[in-house]
Amino acid sequence: MRYLELNSAVLHKRDGFFQLEKDLEATQAFEEEALGKLRKFPDPIIRLRTLIQEGYYEDFFVHYDEATILRLFDLAYSYGFRFQSFMAVSKFYKDYALKSDDKKLYLERYEDRVLSVALHLGQGDAAKAEAYVRAMMEQRYQPATPTFLNAGRARRGELVSCFLLEVDDSLNSIGYNLNAAMQLSKIGGGVALNLSRLRARGEPIKGVAHAAKGVVPVMKLLEDAFNYADQMGQRKGAGAVYLNIFHWDVEEFLDTKKINADEKSRIQTLSLGLIVPQKFFELAEAGEDFFVFAPYSVYQAFGEHLDDMDLDRRYEELLAHPQVKKRALSARAMLTRIAQTQFESGYPYIVYKSNANRAHPLKALGQIKMSNLCTEIFQLQTPTLVGEAGEVVEPGFDISCNLGSLNIVNVMEQKNLAESVHTAMDALTAVSDASAVRQVPGVHRANQAFHAVGLGAMNLHGFLAKNRLPYESVEARDFVRSFFAAVNYHSLKRSMEIARERGVCFFGFERSTYASGEYFEPYLTTDFRPRTEAVQKLFQGIPLPSPEDWARLKEEVAEHGLYHAYRLAIAPTASISYIQNATPSIQPIVEHVETRTYGNATTYYPMPFLSEETYWFYKSAYHMNMYRLIDLVAEAQAHVDQGISTVIYVTSETSTRELARLYVYAAKKGLKSLYYTRTKNLSVEECLSCSV
Repeated sequence: MRYLELNSAVLHKRDGFFQLEKDLEATQAFEEEALGKLRKFPDPIIRLRTLIQEGYYEDFFVHYDEATILRLFDLAYSYGFRFQSFMAVSKFYKDYALKSDDKKLYLERYEDRVLSVALHLGQGDAAKAEAYVRAMMEQRYQPATPTFLNAGRARRGELVSCFLLEVDDSLNSIGYNLNAAMQLSKIGGGVALNLSRLRARGEPIKGVAHAAKGVVPVMKLLEDAFNYADQMGQRKGAGAVYLNIFHWDVEEFLDTKKINADEKSRIQTLSLGLIVPQKFFELAEAGEDFFVFAPYSVYQAFGEHLDDMDLDRRYEELLAHPQVKKRALSARAMLTRIAQTQFESGYPYIVYKSNANRAHPLKALGQIKMSNLCTEIFQLQTPTLVGEAGEVVEPGFDISCNLGSLNIVNVMEQKNLAESVHTAMDALTAVSDASAVRQVPGVHRANQAFHAVGLGAMNLHGFLAKNRLPYESVEARDFVRSFFAAVNYHSLKRSMEIARERGVCFFGFERSTYASGEYFEPYLTTDFRPRTEAVQKLFQGIPLPSPEDWARLKEEVAEHGLYHAYRLAIAPTASISYIQNATPSIQPIVEHVETRTYGNATTYYPMPFLSEETYWFYKSAYHMNMYRLIDLVAEAQAHVDQGISTVIYVTSETSTRELARLYVYAAKKGLKSLYYTRTKNLSVEECLSCSV
C-alpha cells in the first residue's frame, strides 16, 4: 500500500518542515486505486437505472426526468473536484461511498454521492436539488454523517442518528425506554437518557422501605442493551445517561467511572452527564454545603419531580420541608470530585441547566432538562406515559438530532453567507420533514410539532490560521460574534419564509419569545457587525445584518411565525470535517499533523492550509488558555439557540482545583454545556454515533 508509506512520509521533515506534498501524493495514489475498483457504466443514466434495478438506489426517476438528472450530474462533475488530503479521500471511500454487496467494487465517486443526496433531499424540486449540489460540491454545506451516508440509498438507515429520552419513575417506563433505546440503537442511533426522575437507592416502593435499587442498576441494564443492539456488528451502540446533581445517588453515579470501581457497578462504555442548576455553583462559591434529595420523597411532598422543579428558586423550600429526605455534601468537594473523575475518564459531561433555560425561547412551553451524547442539543422534553402492559398511553416529547454544518472557510471566501445558510436550512428541513422514527412515538410527535434542526459550523481554527489570526485573540472573538449573529439572522429569516410559504408554524409559536419579540431585543440595541479593522476586512463583500434589518425581521416573524422551534446547534464534527479538509467544529486543533489509527493502519492528517507561515497560528489546544477558549465559545453561544459541544483541554500540570474553576467560569459566561475533558495522557473515545 504505497499510499500509506507516502502519507507517513509527511512526518519526515525536510529543511525543518513537514513534507506536505507527500500527503497529496498519497491522496492521488489512493484515488487511483479506488477508481480502479470503480464499477464502470456506459453513461450516467444507465448507471442510475441499473443501480436502482439492482436495489442499491431509490428510484430517482419517480421525481425527476432524465434531462434534469443528467443536467445535475453534469453540474456536479463540472467542478473537477479533488480531495485535498489522504484522510479525506480514504475516509470517503471507506465510510461513505456506496459499495457492491460483496464489498469488492465501489459504486460511487464523491460527485455521485453528492448527486444522490441532493436528489433525495430535493424530492422532485429541481431548483432545490441544484442548490444542494452546488452547496455540497463547493463544500460550503455538509450534511451530517447519517444524511450524507444514507440519503438516496434503497437500503439505508435513518437520516438522523441521535436521540434523547426521559425515563419516568416506574418499572413500566424503565422497560419501555430500555426497549426504545435498543430500537433506536438498532437503526444506528446514539441515545441519551435522563434518569433524574428515578427514585434513589433505598427509597420505598409501594410502602416497602429500602426497596428501590437506585439509578446504577438501570445504567448497567442500558450499557448491556447498547452493547447488544450494535447495528449488526457494524458499529457499536452508543448511549449516555444524565443525572441531576441534586439527586441522592449522584456520588454512586460518578463512582461508576472510577478506574478502581467494583465490577458490579463500574460503567465502561456508557457516557455520563451531570445536570447542574446554577444554585449548585452559588453554594460552591460561597463555600457552603449543598444538599442532595431523595427524589421520591420530593414527589410525595410536592407532587412534583425533583428534576422538573426550578431549584434555583425552590432549593430553600425543599431544604425546609420536613418530609423531604436530604443529606449534606460539600459543594466544593463535589467540584473537585467531578474534576478527578474527568481526569480519570473524561466524564462527566456538564449541562448548565439554568443557562439553557434562561435563554430558551420556548420557556413558556416547557423546560430543557438534559442534552445528547455530544452536548449540543437543547430542546424541551416531556416523558412518555406508559401503561401497566408497557403500552404508550400518551407520547411525550422525545428529541431527535438533525444536523449539518457550514464550512466557514468556503462560506467566507465565496462570499455567500446568506445563500449558504438558506440552502442548509432547506436541506435540514427536508430531513426533518422526511423523518418518522415511528419506533418511538415521542420522537415522532416532537419532530412533527417542532420541526427542529441543528445547523452548525466547522473549520473555525482553519479559517483563523489561514487569515493569520490567533485563536485566543480579540479579533477571533470579534469574528465569531459577527459570523454567528449573521448565521442566526439568516436561519431565522429562512425559517420565517418557510412558515410563510407553507402557512405552518411550529407548535406553540405564539407562546415563544420569538412571537412576543423579546428574543430580538439584544439585536435591536447592539450592533453585532465587526468592531476590529482586521475582521471588517474579512467580511468585505458580505452583507451583515444591521439593527434595522433585525427590526424588520422581528416584524416579519411576528406576522408569519417560524417553521422551526430550534435551528442552530454546533456539534463536534468528526468524519465530515476530514472529507471537507476542515478543522473540527469551532474547536482548536490538538496537533499540526493529527494521527489517527483505524484498525491496523495509521493515518496522518495535516491541518488545512498548513504552511511555514500558518504554523504559528495553529497553536495546540493543550497550550492555550482555556479561559480564552470559553470566551470564544461564549461569543458564539449568545447567537446559537441550542448548544455548542465544547471540549476542555488539560495537561498533567492542571490541578483539579483549576479544572473546577473552569466549570464555574463557563457557567458565568453563559455556556450551556461542557463536553468531555481531554488530557494529553488520556484518550477518550469520541462520540461516533452522533458526531457529524
